[in-house]
Amino acid sequence: MQYRTLGRTGVQVSSLALGAMNFGRIGRTTQDEVTAIVDAALNAGINLIDTADVYSGGESEELVGKAIAGRRDDVVLATKAGMPMGEDRNRRGGSRRWLVTALDDSLRRLGVDHVDLYQLHRWDPSVDDEETLSALTDLQRAGKIRHFGSSTFPAHRVVQAQWAAREYRLSRYVTEQPSYSILQRGVEAHVLPVAEEYGLGVLAWSPLASGWLSGAVREGREVTTNRSTFMPQRFDTALPANRARLDAVEQLAKVADDAGLTMIQLALGFVTAHPAVTSALIGPRTLGHLHSQLAADDVVLSGDVLDAIDAVVAPGVDLAAHEKNDTPPALLDPALRRR
Repeated sequence: MQYRTLGRTGVQVSSLALGAMNFGRIGRTTQDEVTAIVDAALNAGINLIDTADVYSGGESEELVGKAIAGRRDDVVLATKAGMPMGEDRNRRGGSRRWLVTALDDSLRRLGVDHVDLYQLHRWDPSVDDEETLSALTDLQRAGKIRHFGSSTFPAHRVVQAQWAAREYRLSRYVTEQPSYSILQRGVEAHVLPVAEEYGLGVLAWSPLASGWLSGAVREGREVTTNRSTFMPQRFDTALPANRARLDAVEQLAKVADDAGLTMIQLALGFVTAHPAVTSALIGPRTLGHLHSQLAADDVVLSGDVLDAIDAVVAPGVDLAAHEKNDTPPALLDPALRRR
């Protein structure tokens, strides 16, 4: 396993990190299964576990907390807040009122007194940066979080938040967690260069593109990824965007075969090859999934292989930009772009 410094924090983390979105009812995983996955991941050298309050309505945090009980200090523990936690309109977002409550709830579910990295799950356009950063800074000073970061922020919001932290003399985001894979390369144009400029650690989510790059989606075969059961539209190959992805997958499969690699090794090796990326977040649902992904822990892609990938999906191009969750609000709500 390779280890890299998380931004400028001095914290050393594994180049593959364990994402916990599939823990609980989303992935239909039990406590025993989660504990086995966490055990195997830690034994393999993974030391960063990333979860969120919204994953299975808090169940993921509870399962992770029980799985790491007795070895909390061996884990760089990360969680997130900001996505809706119920119908109450104030149980979401980046306000001080909610973040203070959300963190206490997460600490209780995890069974710990602090987390190493607390991330704002999405940019909240209704809240001023000073409000969010001052709340996070106070929580850091209280010892409840060691560092804090952002997730799926557009590049201009990453820059704005860095400026606000300096302007108001507050602690700053030290990480960004973007969606990044061979099929979703848009962050190469702006987000990753900005992260490098500000010295942010980058934790890339969905490096296997929700299963598209795991081998579970191939021409003429039944789709076997769990995501297709609750996001069927993302795997309907009758749709033009999905057809384009499938065509790319078939070409990438040949690149992997020619290089003597599995699709998973190709996909994870691609993400961890980018100099801005600290860790790729893998999200196994079973021990078998974990072992197939751990096989990429020491993969280093040659220049020829990376060039072949570029020929399939050009740098900076997203094949499914609508799935990235970082579209500016004005592009989604007509009222925001009209007087």
